[in-house]
Amino acid sequence: MVDNPINEKGLTLTGITDTAEQAPNLEAGRWLFAQECRFIAAAANLSALPPDSLPEVAFCGRSNVGKSSLVNALTGRRMLARTSQTPGRTRQLIFFNLADRLQLVDLPGYGYAAASKSDIRSWTQLTRQFLAGRASLRRVMLLIDARRGIQKADAQIMDLLDEAAVSWAVVLTKTDKLKQTEFERVAETSLKTASAHVAAWPGLWPTSSQKQTGIAELRAHLASLAEA
Repeated sequence: MVDNPINEKGLTLTGITDTAEQAPNLEAGRWLFAQECRFIAAAANLSALPPDSLPEVAFCGRSNVGKSSLVNALTGRRMLARTSQTPGRTRQLIFFNLADRLQLVDLPGYGYAAASKSDIRSWTQLTRQFLAGRASLRRVMLLIDARRGIQKADAQIMDLLDEAAVSWAVVLTKTDKLKQTEFERVAETSLKTASAHVAAWPGLWPTSSQKQTGIAELRAHLASLAEA
């Protein structure tokens, strides 16, 4: 599987065509994510949110899409974000402080039918309120399981992010599970879907937490948001 971001122009892999030119960005990402990253808050309501004094990047996706695994892979810490074999376990907004430069936010998963309806309403409402009112939020990384592609619940979240006027980008997870032809099909379909949304960032990020695919490039991208 290829580990580079995909460009919207012609739906082709952009690649890293000039290693010397891209090296400073990759090094900036490597350096930032090698710094201390610590848990600072688990918010079940708006009053429990930490101060919004730092730029923030939030990770959003269906339950069991691999959000915690991606956060752990980015930070190089196996147990920073808790992973679970039980989808839908994370029902709070989890905040991590990265080197006092960037806050990472693990949003509750969605689309898990076994969760109670009252729980779904409560954490969905909290997530909506956070997205609509968080001035420090630079981007939401919307994780899509590459094996399944964009599903109905994902499309609804895209609409929600557009309504909240929050910049978001697609991150394909578990790309190591696909053959190249399968990956290209899912990537093209996902990019076309995202490009129809006004708040979508013009590209997507293929990743594999297990194989470290695309992790260095995504770190570089997120580090650039810390400077915004």
